[in-house]
Amino acid sequence: MKRTSTAATRVFVYGTLLSGEPNHRLLRGARRIGSARTQPRFSLYDYGPFPALASRGKHAVEGEVYEVDTFILAALDRLEGHPHFYQRTSIALDGAGRVEAYLFPKARLTGRPTIKSGCWRTHLKEKKSW
Repeated sequence: MKRTSTAATRVFVYGTLLSGEPNHRLLRGARRIGSARTQPRFSLYDYGPFPALASRGKHAVEGEVYEVDTFILAALDRLEGHPHFYQRTSIALDGAGRVEAYLFPKARLTGRPTIKSGCWRTHLKEKKSW
């Protein structure tokens, strides 16, 4: 069956959906716009096997932007448990306009370590050297 969807949504990914990471396969068929970073108004947390992005922080977070159709967006929503686990929200990127991103409720991040570099890949490399 051929997918016919013209609606495109730009999504910022910053963890397991990044190219080369375990869940990137869900972005097959999406158009990669490029590397991007948030404005320095967020915090990135280590939530074990994946990161959690929260608003009202002080760091810029690195990631990638993809243009996805409604089918891929629905698959991403399922993966991220939107709206009950993560909440898909419109955010402003640094110099690249507004995109959708999956944010985690800050109240559920108490006690989780902050990733001060704002980069999940850098954090994973640092964890391996511990």
